[in-house]
Amino acid sequence: MLAACKPAEGPGEVAAAASEPVFERAWIRSIPPGMKMTAGYGVLKNDTGEPIELVSFSSPSFHSVSLHVSKEVDGVNRMTEVESLPVQPGESVEMMPGGYHFMLMGPRASMVPGQQVRLEMTTVTGEVYAYDVSVENR
Repeated sequence: MLAACKPAEGPGEVAAAASEPVFERAWIRSIPPGMKMTAGYGVLKNDTGEPIELVSFSSPSFHSVSLHVSKEVDGVNRMTEVESLPVQPGESVEMMPGGYHFMLMGPRASMVPGQQVRLEMTTVTGEVYAYDVSVENR
């Protein structure tokens, strides 16, 4: 199932239908030509009424997309890949610098402010939620 996406009420927000998760305040960091990676952020809200478990991520604009989390371990900030992300009904997961974030590797084109990038999130049950996310210079 591919989620039908539409812009939400505020800038940097994208929303799916009422029975699908909402990805609010979503943005991808712009990068100069030649850079091989960037990061994406936002708040994923599970308003579905059912638990979801995200297990893979993709974008036609990048060769690969993965979810990572940064945590301080023994005084050093370390980043590790997240294999799955369960989100209970009514819960939100904030993706921000220094915490959960998407690593977008191998851009297929320049990532310039104002551009829209499709980001897809797949659940353990095979549902695919797609969001159009703005590239921003932050």
